Amino acid sequence: MSDEQKCDSRNIPFPIQREVRQRCGFGCVICGKPLYEYEHMEEWALVKRHVADEITLLCDQHHREKTAGLLPKQVVREANSSPYNLKEGVSKPYDLHFSGREACIEIGGNSFTCEDQGYGTAMAPLSVDGTPLIGLVLADGHFLLNVVIFDEFNTPILHIKNNQLFYSVEPWDIQLVGTTLTVREAHRKILIEFDFQPPNKVVINRGRFLRNGVEILVRPTNILVTNNATVLSGCHAHNCYGGLIIGHHEKQIGGFMRLDDISRYLGDRKEALKFEKECKERDDVLAESGN
Repeated sequence: MSDEQKCDSRNIPFPIQREVRQRCGFGCVICGKPLYEYEHMEEWALVKRHVADEITLLCDQHHREKTAGLLPKQVVREANSSPYNLKEGVSKPYDLHFSGREACIEIGGNSFTCEDQGYGTAMAPLSVDGTPLIGLVLADGHFLLNVVIFDEFNTPILHIKNNQLFYSVEPWDIQLVGTTLTVREAHRKILIEFDFQPPNKVVINRGRFLRNGVEILVRPTNILVTNNATVLSGCHAHNCYGGLIIGHHEKQIGGFMRLDDISRYLGDRKEALKFEKECKERDDVLAESGN
């Protein structure tokens, strides 16, 4: 059992929250939904303690049902011992609410905008070797977001497919808090951070896109391709199918920047290490502020 922390506050310490998320597969243990609340199975008001093994994750609906007595405690305990997402190996799809005839994606101080110009209007702000890491489709008033995030072993760990979010349970930590989705590879090591701004905007101020030996670092003010030290800042693409296009694409697509021939051996790691340090410092600030 995890170390017990007795206290007079209902606020669960961050390390315990993280332990609970990891154990529960980053979603409601009953339905897998990534919007959840922390539930003390031993009733905090009675025990006045925070113990990871006694805390689980429930979505708002199942939390209300449990509080109202409609969801038996034993059912919650059974689900906690075998969480939905861990059984499935992937989270239950969650629908993001995007819509409209215009779309905007901001990546590291660079913006990509698109207007619906008829059926099939599409844009790929970031694509590597024929795989759009970020893409969007506009049709009939719908803004459909598509994203795929890979780890260093080329394994997809997070997908957004036509506004449906689902993810692997393999990453070290995943949080969806408010409109911010954060995926971490390790302690204080951010892989990607999205700020969803419905109805038609997505902002990525921090991230590490990986694919086939290509590494793209995203900071609030720039995009850095570490393989060849290409830096993009303040660029804007509008109604252009491609944005940053890297590597071979069987079907040639236009973009505001193409990097056809690029070394797959990562270059100077100083920038990548600097990025990691920035992420750690950011997490320290958030921890101190209690966010």
